[in-house]
Amino acid sequence: MKKLILIRLFLIVITGSSFAQDTVKQQKFNFHFQQTIITQYKPAFKAKYTGQNSLLTKEETQSSITTTLFAATRLWKGAEAYFNPELSGGAGLSQTLGVAGFPNGETYRVGGVQNKIYIGRLYFKQNFEWGKERDTIDDDNNQLAGTKSKRYFSFAIGKFGMSDFFDGNNFSHDPREQFMNWALMDNAAWDYPANTRGYVLGSVAELGQPKWTLRFAFTMVVTQANSSTWDTKIGKANTETIEYERRYTIHGQAGTMRILTFLNNGKYGDYRLAIAQNPTAPNVDSTLHYGRHKYGFGINMDQYINKDFGVFAKASYNDGHTETWFFTEIDRSLTFGGVLKGTFWHRKNDELGLGFIANALSSDHRAYLAAGGYGFIIGDGRLTRYEPELIAELYYKINPFHQKFWLTPDYQFILHPAYNADRGPVNVFGVRAHVEF
Repeated sequence: MKKLILIRLFLIVITGSSFAQDTVKQQKFNFHFQQTIITQYKPAFKAKYTGQNSLLTKEETQSSITTTLFAATRLWKGAEAYFNPELSGGAGLSQTLGVAGFPNGETYRVGGVQNKIYIGRLYFKQNFEWGKERDTIDDDNNQLAGTKSKRYFSFAIGKFGMSDFFDGNNFSHDPREQFMNWALMDNAAWDYPANTRGYVLGSVAELGQPKWTLRFAFTMVVTQANSSTWDTKIGKANTETIEYERRYTIHGQAGTMRILTFLNNGKYGDYRLAIAQNPTAPNVDSTLHYGRHKYGFGINMDQYINKDFGVFAKASYNDGHTETWFFTEIDRSLTFGGVLKGTFWHRKNDELGLGFIANALSSDHRAYLAAGGYGFIIGDGRLTRYEPELIAELYYKINPFHQKFWLTPDYQFILHPAYNADRGPVNVFGVRAHVEF
């Protein structure tokens, strides 16, 4: 008997775990790493005219790289800290211009061709729990292994990405592992707060229950569209985001619905005023004024059909009166698609994804481009034939060595790039290499 007890204690010590009847050990700290390289090639295409923010018509190849170290630690009961230094470099096609639903979502973190190191995330999180129902949490990027009550209240403060907390989706959320087009990362008409590299300063509060979660974020705003300098007039320049997440099952298969609404406040330009001031060459940045707003909403759903196949759909809207400030020039968007695991053809770690995107503009935004105005992502001169931007993406993610390394060939078909029926269509071929540990 003593011998069996000694053997049991020895196993606990060397494995850091106990037997099934014991509680799951709370991980004190972890480190993870990822690197993603995306190379995309675009053959030449036809266009009747080209402006300063147009996708170049010539044949083109560009690559981007991001490398991230994820560090997390527990500080005291319920308290955690996260630190993510990151390196990025390279470029998107045509310097990430000319397509509202841009084909490389990683270029959002790339500020220039030369590799640069910066702090992506640095935030503190405190969690308060009650109740007996608990979830088991796996060891992962910015996630400490252990257990967590299904009833909790938490808050986080610091520097983070809004997508860390909001607008998640099991099949369409991460351009490092899923679809590459950035209109498939989140609700595309959500002008979500971020600097040039996709991160923001602010706070998030979250109330969790077994079947639903409610989130609220209050964050800062940058001083210029798509820039990295924070506006210190927080009372006038801020964003407020609310999301309700509902989890459910249909015929035993998990599904999630998320409803998001946002209000961005700051020193923004007004499209209609810009046209009134200069009808032949409007400049929305000449109309900047505090007290302007952008509001909108998004609906985001994912549903497993069986353990190897799932579908998703998202619909989003913003009022489109003030200029796009953070993300991309999309005022209405509908996306949907599905992802199939390779179990059927005996490649359980492989994945096949097909997604569709339809983007559109508000009437004010459309009139501004038609008058010859430019945003920070699109603008072909004078938009003479407006049409919704339509995109299809197909990828196959291969796990060649049964390790945490994936190669992903990708194809995207873009009709009416930047809402311009006089340009394109455009074909984009890509390959992504992603490693993590």
